[in-house]
Amino acid sequence: MITFESVTKRYADGTVAVDHLDLEAPTGEITVLVGPSGCGKTTSLRMINRMIDASEGRILLDGVPVQGIDPPTLRRGIGYVIQQAGLFPHRKIVDNVATVPYLLGWDRKKARSRAMELLERVGLDPALSQRYPFQLSGGQQQRVGVARALAADPPVLLMDEPFSAVDPIVRTSLQDELLRLQSELNKTIVFVTHDIDEAIKLGDRVAVLRVGGKLAQLADPKTLLAAPADDFVQEFLGHDRGIRRLQFVSTEGLRLRTDLTVPEDSTAASPEPWLLVVTGDGSPVGWRTGEPGGELEPFGTFRHGHDSMRTALDAALLSPSGYAVALDADGKVAGVATRQALDEALAEAADG
Repeated sequence: MITFESVTKRYADGTVAVDHLDLEAPTGEITVLVGPSGCGKTTSLRMINRMIDASEGRILLDGVPVQGIDPPTLRRGIGYVIQQAGLFPHRKIVDNVATVPYLLGWDRKKARSRAMELLERVGLDPALSQRYPFQLSGGQQQRVGVARALAADPPVLLMDEPFSAVDPIVRTSLQDELLRLQSELNKTIVFVTHDIDEAIKLGDRVAVLRVGGKLAQLADPKTLLAAPADDFVQEFLGHDRGIRRLQFVSTEGLRLRTDLTVPEDSTAASPEPWLLVVTGDGSPVGWRTGEPGGELEPFGTFRHGHDSMRTALDAALLSPSGYAVALDADGKVAGVATRQALDEALAEAADG
């Protein structure tokens, strides 16, 4: 547990970066600090490992004030990931990852073995261990940065906008990788971002900060989207927060039709406006109109009971049919969610 007790950071010129912040980051969860520029989120993060010292108040790590811990000792027990990884350019990847174990006095063989294990865990080819940072892509470097932060198995991980410098596709991949790792490792993570979508996706709890380092609201993502504390939070969340709420609505109860699929060799006409063509093993091929012949139209899919209503709605919008293709756990067609079924589910979500 990381606890902020009325923490203030005031600089010599009188600027207040963080103002009487009270906050808890529970053990084993991801707490995201989000807000506009100048809201003190990075300053708050850096006060945890004493890269910046608080002017007033206390920060407790499992009940122990960090102000009473020697900074180098404190930092060796806390993983830290920043933008663009911050790797040592003159060291090979394996030695970058092994940095903290070396500082802790591990022998070279043990430290490198741990580094190789972590490179695999974050999804990197072990062959990359002998390269230098400049020989890796931005996304690969960020994975190395995460591996380095985990090398000594710290209970706490601080992440300062670690994925903001990569393209959207790589960013999504890195976010998914972090969630996968967290499901295995259960670290106490404090994550800083300016992107509300990233905050909602990653956070077990999201702390929205105002300019000047004041806490506007602390809540789980679903509550944050459903009940913003005030106009500032509502504006920061954006006008599409209703759509974002759908990612917390399950498709488990979504009604499916199983009579809208036909095999690839079917030539029969149908009164239905759209039919989904499937292979012999149940994989989707494309939509066709009720009359056979002509080009097949594109389709969108979601995993029934696993993906959210937001994903199902997106799948429907990817097809001229307006229907979404539901897949089972094996990736085969489980049924079709029609416009009517989607409308019913959206109405239920609005009521709930």
